[in-house]
Amino acid sequence: GFPPPIRLAMWTIPRKIAEWLCDRPSSAPGSSRDRASSARSSLGAFEMLPEDVLVQILRLLGPKGAMKTSLVCKSWKSLASDDRLWISFLQNQNQNQPWESIFFAETNLRFGYPIQTFSSEVAELSFVSIYSQRQQVPGAVIIDGGSGYCKFGWSKYDCPSGRSATFLEFGNIESPMPARLRHFFATIYSRMQVRPSTQPIIVSIPICHYDDTESAKASRRQLKEAIYSTLFEMNVPAVCAINQATLSLYAARRTSGIAVNIGFQATSIVPILHGKVMHKVGVEVTGIGALKLTGFLRELMQQKNMSFGSLYTVRTLKEKLCYVAADYNAELHKNTEASYEVSGEGSFILSKERFQTGEILFQPRIAGVRTMSLHQAIALCMDHCHAAELNADDTWFKTVVLSGGTALLPGLAERLEKELHVLLPPSVASGIRVVTPPYGADTAWFGAKLISNLSTFPGLWCLTKKQFRQKSRFSLLW
Repeated sequence: GFPPPIRLAMWTIPRKIAEWLCDRPSSAPGSSRDRASSARSSLGAFEMLPEDVLVQILRLLGPKGAMKTSLVCKSWKSLASDDRLWISFLQNQNQNQPWESIFFAETNLRFGYPIQTFSSEVAELSFVSIYSQRQQVPGAVIIDGGSGYCKFGWSKYDCPSGRSATFLEFGNIESPMPARLRHFFATIYSRMQVRPSTQPIIVSIPICHYDDTESAKASRRQLKEAIYSTLFEMNVPAVCAINQATLSLYAARRTSGIAVNIGFQATSIVPILHGKVMHKVGVEVTGIGALKLTGFLRELMQQKNMSFGSLYTVRTLKEKLCYVAADYNAELHKNTEASYEVSGEGSFILSKERFQTGEILFQPRIAGVRTMSLHQAIALCMDHCHAAELNADDTWFKTVVLSGGTALLPGLAERLEKELHVLLPPSVASGIRVVTPPYGADTAWFGAKLISNLSTFPGLWCLTKKQFRQKSRFSLLW
């Protein structure tokens, strides 16, 4: 730390500066004499203090105080314009959001879609301006469509504030999609106690209609248009509808890679380059999701005559006790017994069931399921990405970002890396990295939160009703 006299100065000087600024008469706007005098001003007595102490003083003054101090003279203005100072203010302003995520968003996502692939703009960023612009961002309603259930909340919240059925399953599934969407969005707005006309909205859409066929493209377009039309009919000022896989990638601070979402009923493996889903490369889908794992654990427990009140109890045990073995055969010979007490149900003891449950991701036949294993599906996707030669940088697909609550199973990421190195040739396998879900089942919601708090939001990410009618940038948003 600093010596006591310096520390004392750092606490008393900001107050003196603040008092002086408040008492300082404002000069006439057109007074060239005042401007010249200000320009000739120096730090005066403060010149004796080291620069890092002066920056600390500005930190103690806070953003408003630092801006006022910058009006005193050129020297204070130079100090108050230091990016390091405003980065610290941004960190304090967003304590619930890692600085690395803010920096990633402002350097990679601020220019909207399509994602910029060059970094020359980064050096020109002014974090003074970014701080000021982020202060004025209106925030947004975020609805993550999910696959098992929907997560919703305001972008300024630390996390989603509520959950509901997804819009794909909401209400009477025999009703037309527009009617179901109106009912769905109206219900969410009612639960949030927000008027639709007051906030922009970001809607995360689960990957569906995976193929690159004309019929699949038409289905994606129809769903997208139905969402925009419904929300604009409700007078929402600006709308951004973007797929769940891309948002999960953003949450992990990536714009390119393979997003693997272990959903409620299925698992999707989605190649994404610069924020765009590469449907031409191919989206892989396996028939195993969270529900299948929970169901398989239930079967194993029933085989041991273990009684339980509901499937919720089984899911709780899966989340609390289950894991993925690094070596399945070796794990069979270990003592893996562990217990967990479920409220209202008592204590449950599991042993081999703990790792047999997650093993069906790698060996579906154990559960009697005929589908491709997770590592085989990811390896196939990587093979296609490698063969497509879409980018000069052949490493863009080597980061695998997991999402979904089931993807939080301990050991899953490590096992996947191990299996992929076995399946793929060294040239493709080299450099592969599997990232665990940054925010668990809420990963896509947090990806949307990054966008909604950008200094340039909503302008470059959302469509207005007028733009939608003109189809301006419409085809680029999903």
